[in-house]
Amino acid sequence: MGRLQDRLAVVTGAANGLGRAIARKLGAEGARLALLDIDAPGLEPVAAELRAKGVKVLAQVGDVTEEQVVKDAFARIEAECGEVDILVNNVGGARNARVWEMSVEDWDFTIRLNLRSAFLCTRAVLPAMMARKSGAIVCLSSGSRNGTPWSAQDTGAAAYSAAKGGIAGFVRDVAMEVSHLNVRINAVAPGPIETDRTRAVFARMEQSLDLSPNRLVPMRRIGQPEEIADAVCYLASDEASYVTGTILDVAGGR
Repeated sequence: MGRLQDRLAVVTGAANGLGRAIARKLGAEGARLALLDIDAPGLEPVAAELRAKGVKVLAQVGDVTEEQVVKDAFARIEAECGEVDILVNNVGGARNARVWEMSVEDWDFTIRLNLRSAFLCTRAVLPAMMARKSGAIVCLSSGSRNGTPWSAQDTGAAAYSAAKGGIAGFVRDVAMEVSHLNVRINAVAPGPIETDRTRAVFARMEQSLDLSPNRLVPMRRIGQPEEIADAVCYLASDEASYVTGTILDVAGGR
């Protein structure tokens, strides 16, 4: 029996990177999964891999920054799988540029991708969680909420930092709104993590920047997706039953 046995967990952005690692971890701990991502070709192999391990998986393709898409996705999840016990708001990313060069479109895209998606998905699950007085939500913030020297030196990342700072504020306030109903919401704030998307970027930074992650992170290494997944699983589980409104840094001491 896993720590999340038979609970229904929704993971957004599950097709790759952190979302894929989180889905694997929650599935290994006994959760039933509903996986959401806009990347249809990437999502199905993840779902197939987990099903082969005996995990019950519903894969849903859609853009979770769109209100109607989210409404339809969660209606299907509830109809086919039941009420959601755990929500992981993992969708995120950025179109980076230095702030004096950034277009309004790229700024809005970054804020929308990180913040609007978390708002829409959280709003979708809260009524049922509040009614039954049970539920756990985990959002992905970032160490970038305080600014990241290597990103600032490399390309600029003000929009991403603002969005992830917004996640931290969102979590703190929602926790105070719903904690009396035994609904918990927390965030994991990763430091630099090696994924398919970031591996080449970090390797280039190591060669070209004075302020590279390996030099600035006290543990002197890049983190792995599984280390973030472990933290998410903890916050989603009963082991964190008295933890809400918390931003858990998983950043090698940074």
